[in-house]
Amino acid sequence: MLKQLQRKDPFIFNAVKTFKMFKSDEHHITVSYPSDSAKVEFDKISGEFFNHFKTKVHNYSIKIEYKRDFENLKVEVMTKRKIFEKFIEKNPLLKDLDDLMRFDLT
Repeated sequence: MLKQLQRKDPFIFNAVKTFKMFKSDEHHITVSYPSDSAKVEFDKISGEFFNHFKTKVHNYSIKIEYKRDFENLKVEVMTKRKIFEKFIEKNPLLKDLDDLMRFDLT
């Protein structure tokens, strides 16, 4: 179903792909979501999604609980300099090359 959603509506798919589902007990699932706007997009397809899910697991008495996940809210902006510094951690010789060539990573 998610593959179909990716082709049909990529905006909703990108909002939903950060959701995480946890099984609390046999009839209870907790869905954690990163932001309210992502939850609004998920609400558009949640009925269809959970009907599909309940059919797949053959359990129609599942209760869904939503929980906001504040840890996934932080998004780090990767600049060219930060990417290069991560590469330097993996290969220290790049630092010497940067000193020699004086790359412009702005």
